Amino acid sequence: MKKTKWTELLIFIIGTELVGALSSLLSGNFSSFYDELVKPPLAPLGILFSIVWAILYALMGISAYMIYVSDAETGKKAKALTLYAVQLFVNFMWSIVFFRFEQIGAAAAVLILLIILITMMVVIFKKIRPLAGHLNIPYLLWVIFAAYLNIGFLLLN
Repeated sequence: MKKTKWTELLIFIIGTELVGALSSLLSGNFSSFYDELVKPPLAPLGILFSIVWAILYALMGISAYMIYVSDAETGKKAKALTLYAVQLFVNFMWSIVFFRFEQIGAAAAVLILLIILITMMVVIFKKIRPLAGHLNIPYLLWVIFAAYLNIGFLLLN
């Protein structure tokens, strides 16, 4: 078993968390927009989103670190980490599209793309390090739930 490179692990985790924080910052005053929406069944309180996303971003960072330090060939790692970066960018954009621009339909399309990218990432990560893929399953499930909510918001508003 390889020794954990704590500095690099923290860079992956904090870097991923910062992407989420920057997206939130650029989204503007999202609580007032969210509070005004007619919500579909099962819509959680707004505060729950921050807690869940913090956990999911940490899991994403850990999984990306696991790929980074894996014994896989460089090309496979590069492909996996590029896909990771692309899905993280799409994730970053969703909050801005939904909250800043209040484009609920476009945000739903972003989430559908994100679900596809996360699914691809889980598959590729699992081929390199099964645990790295499994760590992203809660993220995939949460984004599927977010898509349900987003489409519900679209239909109800």
